[in-house]
Amino acid sequence: MPRLDRLATLYLFDPLRHYALTSEAGIPILMYHTISEATERRTHPYYWTATTPAVFANHMRHLHEQNYKTISLLEAVSRIKIPSVKQEKVVVLTFDDGYQDFFTQAYPILGEYGFGATVFLPTAYIGETTPRSFKGADCLTWDQVRDLNRAGIHFGSHTVTHPQLRTLSVEAVREEVRCSKETIEEKLGSPVKSFAYPYALPETDRAFRRGLRGMLEEVGYEAGVSTIIGTADQSGDRFFMKRLPANSADDRRLLDAKLAGAYDWLHAIQYAWKLPSARFLGGPSPAWQNAAK
Repeated sequence: MPRLDRLATLYLFDPLRHYALTSEAGIPILMYHTISEATERRTHPYYWTATTPAVFANHMRHLHEQNYKTISLLEAVSRIKIPSVKQEKVVVLTFDDGYQDFFTQAYPILGEYGFGATVFLPTAYIGETTPRSFKGADCLTWDQVRDLNRAGIHFGSHTVTHPQLRTLSVEAVREEVRCSKETIEEKLGSPVKSFAYPYALPETDRAFRRGLRGMLEEVGYEAGVSTIIGTADQSGDRFFMKRLPANSADDRRLLDAKLAGAYDWLHAIQYAWKLPSARFLGGPSPAWQNAAK
């Protein structure tokens, strides 16, 4: 079965991009998960969360050859505010779920090119010296997190238990976003300013988004990322910045198209797909409507 998102990206939206009034895309924020030979449970590559070490090495080599520079999330937020001018080629590398293979597989490859990254930790699954398992795979230990942090890797919150936050009470969500931040700060002795929403962000629920945004700002976060597809630009919210999923199915041609903004079209499909789910869930609860005020 042909991969329709790839075909549309490479043969329709990427060529159209060259005829647009402006070819300037937003800042690409790549979203990786596990860097391993893990078997994918879902058949369509769009949903894959594993990138083999060989493919990941190929991605990083390609970024290096194309003269990309890695920047932090906070620097990306600052650059997005700058009026559209020709800038150097930059990319943000993010890794969700805090898997141990970031330490054993991804970090050595990043080091070859002097690349930085941000890793988002679900703190309940980070053991002190003995790895804990999340979704069947070992996560980092705090000893490893400290070593990586000293080497320049940034860490952000991915909540405590990695729940779908929309299904929780307002107070339970506050505990998830506050306690995870405090735990990482205590372990590293430095402030945590970034947050990654676990699972798909219910972006069609505006009351929930407003309430959560206010909560994140109140707790002390300055930026956040989501699963909303696209390059990060001025039209987005700095607490729910768009990202580009990356996995073993991304060859160099598709990766280039994603980096250039030719994959951004898929957000419209993603948003429309979420609308029936929002109706099924019955809309925002009164508690979240009040929290959003």
